[in-house]
Amino acid sequence: MNSKERFFRTIERKEVDRPACWLGMPDINAQNALMEEFGVNSLHDLKLAIGDDVYTVEVPYKSETASAIYAAFDWYKEGKVDDHERTLTAPGFFNEMEDVDEVNDFDWPDPAKYIDVEECRRIVDMAPEDKLVLGMMWSAHFQDTCAAFGMETALMNMVAEPELYEAVDKKVMEFYLKANEIFYEATKGKLDAVLIGNDMGSQRGLMISPEMVRRFVIPGAKKLIEQAHSYGLKVIYHSCGSIFEVIPDLIEAGVDAVHPIQALAAGMEPQHLKDNFEGKVSFCGGVDTQDLLVNGSEEEVRAKVRELRNIFPTGLIISPSHEAIMPDVPPKNIKALFDAATEPYNLT
Repeated sequence: MNSKERFFRTIERKEVDRPACWLGMPDINAQNALMEEFGVNSLHDLKLAIGDDVYTVEVPYKSETASAIYAAFDWYKEGKVDDHERTLTAPGFFNEMEDVDEVNDFDWPDPAKYIDVEECRRIVDMAPEDKLVLGMMWSAHFQDTCAAFGMETALMNMVAEPELYEAVDKKVMEFYLKANEIFYEATKGKLDAVLIGNDMGSQRGLMISPEMVRRFVIPGAKKLIEQAHSYGLKVIYHSCGSIFEVIPDLIEAGVDAVHPIQALAAGMEPQHLKDNFEGKVSFCGGVDTQDLLVNGSEEEVRAKVRELRNIFPTGLIISPSHEAIMPDVPPKNIKALFDAATEPYNLT
């Protein structure tokens, strides 16, 4: 069973030779230590050496102010959006918005100007044929709209002036739907799955009420999911934190898998998720990056992976519970994770 077959069977909750697993996207400051641990010289070679079933590609977006599509909007008019130090809380361009017509005062970027179609094809063609090719689309319209106002103003507008929030969110959604279409068309037949999402959860619960998620987040998610499905792509939906209350809404919207099972967040315990959603959706994640991978021993990591394999003999793509492995995670613990995850099942 190759990686692509294993991924699809895992996400469709069918019997597999061993769980599909995904390294995630190591932070740039963590990559050198990981490459040294696995004896390779590039991130591309690391993906191949580690036993990863998933080969990730990012939309190649380059503009005057952004070098990544998740940083496409210059809400603060400072000329350059920092990919790593962005904040949702600072007052944004629409912080003092009073009329929906003001939505047109912002210089909305046209993704067609900043996505190189040939580069889209080139990066996807780098993936080995047997690997699952995962497009990191993000399309985080909730987070971007919060940043457009500044989160405090955005949340107040959801309650007091929802038409203002929805006007900005509509423009953000138009951007992502167009950007995604460009990428999907350029890579048609070569892309297998995508990751989209919005961080809606805190450690203890949702950041906004379930009702507000259903009004302001789920409709956009559904459009993005339907768009991806129209190209035959599986959809992994990302949200950090405790999102147990709205997983049924994500299932109804059509997600194929929920990422990342933030292991220490309330209600996100793997057995609890299995008990409530078995047969309805698959998951991705589960290996805690807040404490276990940072402070635990190699044997503790292996034990956690074995536990996850027992709970989810299929239906779970085993992965760190955050897509970006940070420098505080010892590379030996990542090796322990993959050593345990890639052991074949004793199928008879």
